[in-house]
Parts: sequence; C-alpha cells; structure tokens
Amino acid sequence: MPYFLLSTTSPLLQSWYSRTNRHAMPYRLFALSNLSSLFGLLAYPCFVEPKLTLSEQSGYWSGAYAAFTVLCAVTASASTKSGKGENPGTADVENSSGNEPAPPATREKILWMFLAACASVLLLSTTNYLTQDIASIPFLWVLPLSLYLLSFILCFDRNGWYRRGLYVWIMASVLGSMAYALVQWSANYDIEIKIPFFCTGLFACCMFCHGELAVRKPAPRYLTSFYLMISLGGALGGVLVCIIVPKTLSGPFEFAIALSACALLLFLVNFRRTWINGAVCGLLVGAMVYSTCIYISSFVSKSRFLARNFYGCLKVEEYDTGTRNEHRNLVNGVIIHGIQFQAPGRRKEPVSYYSPDSGIGLAIQSLPKKARRVGIIGLGVGTLAGYARHGDYFHFYEINPIVKDVALKEFSFLSECRGKTEISIGDGRLLLQQEHDQQYDLLAVDAFSGDSIPVHLLTAEAVQLYFRHLKPDGILALHITNTNLDLVPVVGRIREVLGKHAVLIRHEGDVADEIYNSTWVLMTTGRDLMTIAGIRKASGTLENRTDIRVWTDDYSNLIQIIKHTGSFMDGLYGTGGIPHSDVLP
Repeated sequence: MPYFLLSTTSPLLQSWYSRTNRHAMPYRLFALSNLSSLFGLLAYPCFVEPKLTLSEQSGYWSGAYAAFTVLCAVTASASTKSGKGENPGTADVENSSGNEPAPPATREKILWMFLAACASVLLLSTTNYLTQDIASIPFLWVLPLSLYLLSFILCFDRNGWYRRGLYVWIMASVLGSMAYALVQWSANYDIEIKIPFFCTGLFACCMFCHGELAVRKPAPRYLTSFYLMISLGGALGGVLVCIIVPKTLSGPFEFAIALSACALLLFLVNFRRTWINGAVCGLLVGAMVYSTCIYISSFVSKSRFLARNFYGCLKVEEYDTGTRNEHRNLVNGVIIHGIQFQAPGRRKEPVSYYSPDSGIGLAIQSLPKKARRVGIIGLGVGTLAGYARHGDYFHFYEINPIVKDVALKEFSFLSECRGKTEISIGDGRLLLQQEHDQQYDLLAVDAFSGDSIPVHLLTAEAVQLYFRHLKPDGILALHITNTNLDLVPVVGRIREVLGKHAVLIRHEGDVADEIYNSTWVLMTTGRDLMTIAGIRKASGTLENRTDIRVWTDDYSNLIQIIKHTGSFMDGLYGTGGIPHSDVLP
C-alpha cells in the first residue's frame, strides 16, 4: 500500500501544478520524476546497500515517507487555495482560442497503452537476453533500465529529442540490424560488441515508444488518464514477460517477438503519413516476423530438451555424438549446470565442477567407509549421486521442479545411483528450517556455480543452520565458483565469526574431459581436514579480509566483491564459471 500510494503522486502533483501555474505545462515534471528514479536506481547498489543494513534502510525510508506525507499535505493546501474559483484545466496552453480542449479518443488511449507496453516488454526482454543468454555480469541489468529511464527523461523534457520523420529510418536500421544479429551472431561473438550493440538498439526503440507518447500527450486536464494508460501499458508488459511468457513459451523467444511488435507499432504510427514510410515500415514488419520465425526454429532444433518456467529457461544440448566424448549438458542461460558422458563406460564419471580432485570430490572421499548421509542444496543433473555407494543416502534440495524432471529423464546419475536418493522441491534453506536435524556426514551447498547467487544461502545465519543438520565431525562444502564475484572473503569472514575450521580448494579444469575450474570451501566444527593427505595437498589459504563486513540476513554487499578484470572476456574465462561448450575458446 505505501508503494501504491507513492506511485500515484506523479500525476497528482502535476495536476496540482497545472492548477497553480495556469500557463505552465506540467509534463516536464514527468521527466524530472524519471531523472530522480534514475538517481535512485544508481544510488541504491552503490551507496545505500553497502552502508546500511535492511533494518536501518527501513527506518530511514519510514522517516522519508513521513516527510513526504507532510510535504504532500502542504502542497495540496497551497494548490487548493490558489485554485479556488477556477475550473482546473480550462486554461490549457495548447488551446489558445479559449475553447475546451477535445478529450482524447478511445483509440488514442489504446495506442498510449500499447506504446508503453512495447517499451516495457523491450526493456524486460532485452534485460533477460543480456543477462541470461549473453553474459552473467553483476548489475548488468542496471544498464538497460537506465537507458529506459533516460529515454523517458529526454522525450518528456522538451520537444526536439524525438522527430517522427527521422526515427522511421533510424528504427528501420536499428530493428533490421538487431534481427540480423540475433539470427546470425554465434554464441561466442565478442560480448564487448554484443552488449553495447543491443543496449543501443533498446535505447532507440524506447526513444520511439516514449517519443510517440510525448508527441501524443493530451491537454493537462487529461493527464490523469494519460498516465493511467502509460501505467497500464507498463504493467501489461511486465505481466507478459514475467508471467505469461514463461507459461506459454518453451524458450527465451520474447526478445525476438518484442522486436517484431515494435516494428508493427512503427507501421501503425506511420503507414498513413507518406507512402514511402508506409512501404518501408510494411517491409520491416515482414522481415522482422520472418527473422523471428528463423530464430525460434533454429533455437529449438539445436536443443534436445527445452523448457521454461519462473526460474528461467533450461535446455539440454548434445555434443560429440558417436565418439567416446559424447555428452549432454544442462544449460541455464550461459551457465552449465551439469554434464554427463553418454558412452557406456563413462556414464558415471563425475565431471564439470564435481571431479574426484575437486573440493567436493575430496570431501566425499574423506567420509567414513560406512553408510553415509549426504545432503545437497542444488540438484543440477544429479552428478553427485554418482559418488553414492550401496547403503548411502543422498538427499537433494532443488527449487526448480523442471530440473528434477530433466535429471530423471535426460540423465542417469539418479536412476543408476547405487544408494538411496530423495529429492525435495523448494528453497533449500527454508526446507532445512522445517526439518528435524538430519545428522548429515556432508552437506553441500551447490547454488553458487552461476553468477546470480542466492545471497540468503551465504549468510552467517544460513551457515549456522547448515551446521545444525551436520554431525559433530560433519563437513559443510560450499561451492563458490563464480566468474565475476569473489566469494572467498565472504566465506572467510563467516568462518571467523562462527569459529569454524575451513580450507579452500581450487581445482584447475581440463576442458578435454569436460572438467571445469572450481572453487570449494570445506568447513568443519572440530575436525581438522588438514590431516587428510588429499585435502592437505590441494588446500589453499582462505583469505580473511577485515574490510569485508560479515554477510547476515540483514546485510550483504555485492559491490565490494566484484572481481576487477581487464575485460568482459577475461572475467568470463579467467576463474571458472564456464559457459556452455560452443563458446569455449
């Protein structure tokens, strides 16, 4: 409710402004509000989150909200006094003849909504494409959202930034280029080109949508309905991309479809103006629909399995068919979440991040020879079940139900497991909070191999919960392989605060055998893992940086642990977090 009330204040304040300043246009205040939103967007991750805990943020926010309420009351009072005896909106500056401005037609209102919805869909779909299909880079989502807000600021600040006649040709070039790149550029195309290219295209598309909205803005007396339709369009775009698309499309196709929708809007806006514009826009629509069909068909044909839900798009790819190295990958975006060789003699080989010489491989081999109880947060393809012996119990916690179906149907680690396996669907931490102490010999937290880390699994409170479910001599194994974030000092601070023993194990991969660089931290309460020869030989120093504040459920800071690499490609290949095979150098 507080957020809902805040979201209504922009049109309300502009209405008051038009009442108290009868010869002024209120729409530049919309540009100002979006400029403030941009500042807030950039300030939060850079200044607010690193300095304040969540409870402190809540306190400051509540105080600011109270001040905001007082200011609104004062403004409302001033507006009421200055507007007494006047009919608000009768002096709209667009109409100098003194006549009442004509209300916008229903068709015009619907076009407002579709323009806003198109920009919203383009923002969300481009963000998904950049962060899931091109590169998992921390805070990359800030860039397209900033460009989206910037287009609002420019278009509503003053006339001249958007020129309809010019943008017909700009949009034809931009949409055509983006469609070509989407179909023709391979996965290993330089991301230092792809990211700026698609962000530039998004900015041009948003300038078109928001520029058309600015050109079509009504007289101030109708600004409430104008902003209402813009808001409905933005909400519609969010519902389409975040709710409807995951339930109706099996793959990440919304970006290509959004480009076609933008071309259609361009045609609708321009087809009656000149025959040249109409012809160009009509040809563009046909080309965009054709390229979208080609893109979807090609994507589907290259995937053995393809499915999607709220948690993202999963696909199974097959490589080196008919050879000794024939294998299947489970891929989410650009990150591999499991591999299995298909040759009969290699099906049980644990590869990717889980080889026998990796941290988790050494931890499992160090467990007692008797029947072992192992818990794993994160299923993947079930690779760790390949370590099970007769009498062992392996319990997987997986949040995404599709992953369970894929692991059982497309891979055989679970079906051929020699021990007993169990899979619980849900958030691993929440499920552990609901269970009685499990007395695990080993608990592996394997949710950090991608670059969108679930922070709530890596706080001091979470680690305390994990140890509650371990035997006194049990091992907690944290998988912290990450391309762009250095999670080692975060774990080091938690270990220090909780008084645990810990070793860091970095393992160099072997691409030829589908074994990837991995980083694991093995943590215990009293057991000295350095007495185990294999672990002692592979262990490294767990960095303890006092400048890193302990992560808790009330505080985390991603900015402070971003790795400083020379380029996007250095970050992508320098420290594990291997993308899928067709982008390997």
